[in-house]
Amino acid sequence: MLLELLSDIVKIQDILFIVKSNSATSEVRSPLSIRQKEKWITMGENDGPAHIHVDSELISSAEFIQEEKPERTSFSVRFFDKDGQRVLAAFFTKMYDDSKTLIPQRKKIYDDLIQKFSSKIKF
Repeated sequence: MLLELLSDIVKIQDILFIVKSNSATSEVRSPLSIRQKEKWITMGENDGPAHIHVDSELISSAEFIQEEKPERTSFSVRFFDKDGQRVLAAFFTKMYDDSKTLIPQRKKIYDDLIQKFSSKIKF
């Protein structure tokens, strides 16, 4: 199910994938290609300017999160390891127009994914 969820997300325009550690952050924008070989899911092209390798055996859950900010709500899917540490996040960008109004079509894409997968997923 992890590959299926990531496959659906990488096809969406204006997703910002963030891989974060204590000392570095990597950001990659969608759309991206995706493939799996053994336990490794590769998002993007190995020969391209940026790509992400995900160890599918170490991702244990994902959660759709809507986070209230002062001027807007942030929409994301966050992926966690067995210790509950976030290892990858997919942030839905360009959710608002110039007047800071939520774009219904973008919100529908997010809501459709929740409908398909559930708001909290165990792998």
